Amino acid sequence: MAVERVLSGMRPTGNLHLGHYNGVLKNWIKLQHEHECLFFVADWHALTTHYDTPEIIEESVWEMVIDWLAAGVDPANATIFIQSKVPEHAELHTLLSMITPLSWLERVPTYKDQQEKLASKDLSTYGFLGYPLLQSADILIYKATQVPVGEDQIPHIEFTREIARRFNHLYGKELGFEEKAEAAIKKLGSKRAAVYEEMRNAYQQSGDEEALESARAMIEEAQNLSLGDKERLLGYLEGGGKIILVEPEYKLMPASKMTGLDGQKMSKSYNNTISLREDVDTVAKKIKTMPTDPARIRRTDPGDPAKCPVWQLHEVYSDQKTQDWVQVGCKGASIGCIECKQPVIDAVLKELKPIQERAAQYAEDPTLVKNIVAEGCEKARKLARETMRDVRDVMGLNYG
Repeated sequence: MAVERVLSGMRPTGNLHLGHYNGVLKNWIKLQHEHECLFFVADWHALTTHYDTPEIIEESVWEMVIDWLAAGVDPANATIFIQSKVPEHAELHTLLSMITPLSWLERVPTYKDQQEKLASKDLSTYGFLGYPLLQSADILIYKATQVPVGEDQIPHIEFTREIARRFNHLYGKELGFEEKAEAAIKKLGSKRAAVYEEMRNAYQQSGDEEALESARAMIEEAQNLSLGDKERLLGYLEGGGKIILVEPEYKLMPASKMTGLDGQKMSKSYNNTISLREDVDTVAKKIKTMPTDPARIRRTDPGDPAKCPVWQLHEVYSDQKTQDWVQVGCKGASIGCIECKQPVIDAVLKELKPIQERAAQYAEDPTLVKNIVAEGCEKARKLARETMRDVRDVMGLNYG
């Protein structure tokens, strides 16, 4: 089977907080041990909405990488790089823009949604309209097979698949494609060539998905075929041309249960976050001053955990025994709100301690962090160049 390659990025627009850790980073840390992973700092994407405050981006890039490393993203298991250090992203974005209908960009749900949410900013820019396409270029340039996303990002992956399909349809028919595919079949040897033809017919005539999967596996295992021949056979199998850009699948991430200090989603724009490098006293103070069930005016008033933001943190951080203690104590007014908050404070600090210790080590050694990123950029650029060579070739740009 083909190698599963996962790609994911994050915009550098400020300190990372517990919402990022529980919603994204824990998932990355798990994925890096299961697949080939590329994680990138999406600094160009940050400029689509922060074009007038570039200093925020500059400050955040290195701090964010330190937070990733401190959280457990391991450069030995994942490639960490910065988007703008791989200019091929921009080149592919430009070339894809030549074939992308304007209406496709205008119908991406987040386009209108973000414009309404960020009404105070002028987002009627070419960059903002085109950012889903830049996102597609980020994915397609690495031939990523899986992109971990939240529910709201699924339309972006569908859009990327449409772009890949359109590109392959327009440019996948290389000159003499069928003859080259037939020649590649012969290289399989007579026995496997017959099996390939049989499975190709089964898929094209009756949509047999099992036959398609078996044929794909056989092509991947063929030792004597060049990469170009493998791609021709895969394209011929599906009735198209050569597959130049791979259609990615989305990998739905479990929704983060991490709510902010006010019960809303944890977000810097709501000013309700606990950042990963917040000091002990500030964390304790922030949780101690969290709002609770409005019905509990006095210590003796019974409350309802379902109406209290602190309970949502207990659901993430407390074991069953503690949660039962909260339910009984709050409803029967046998514990006060400050008492109820203490286990959450202890659990959050316990989770942050090793992250902060590792972050301090990286912060003291900026050269190490820069070397990790430089190495990641080099690896990423090597993959990006390979794709761009194919793209230029089929678009007729490899002259002179």
